[in-house]
Amino acid sequence: MVATRFAVAIHILLLLASEPGGQATSGRIATSVGTNPVVIRRLAGQLARAGLLRVRRGPGGAELARPAEEISLAEVWAAMRRQGMPLLPSHPGPRGTGDALGRAVPGLLRGVLDEAEQAMERELAGTTLRQLQERLVDA
Repeated sequence: MVATRFAVAIHILLLLASEPGGQATSGRIATSVGTNPVVIRRLAGQLARAGLLRVRRGPGGAELARPAEEISLAEVWAAMRRQGMPLLPSHPGPRGTGDALGRAVPGLLRGVLDEAEQAMERELAGTTLRQLQERLVDA
C-alpha cells in the first residue's frame, strides 16, 4: 500500500513541477493519475503536512512548497509511510513455545529486510524530484 501511495505522490509532485503554479487542481491531477480527486486530496494533505506542497482550497489548486531540486524522493517516501510500520513485513514466528528455528527466523529475517529498506531509502535520498522530471522529459 505504501508503494502505491508513494508512486501516486511522485506523480502528483511531477505534475505540479511541470504545470504553472496553481493550475493543478485535484480534478486535473486525478485525471492524470487515473484515480478519484478524493484520493488526490488525501495524499496532497499528507504531502502538505510534510512541507512538500502547498494547497489552496477552491480553484487555486496546489504548488510545490520548494523547488523540485530541493525535494528528495526519500522525503516523499517518508511522507507516505506510516511511521513504525516496516515496508517489508515478516511473519511473527510461532506462538507459544515453538522450536529454536521457529523462534530465530523472524528476527533473522527482520534484520535482512531492515537492511534492504535502509538501502532503498539511501537510494531515494540521492534522487531529487528535478532529476526524475528530467528523466521524464528525456523519455
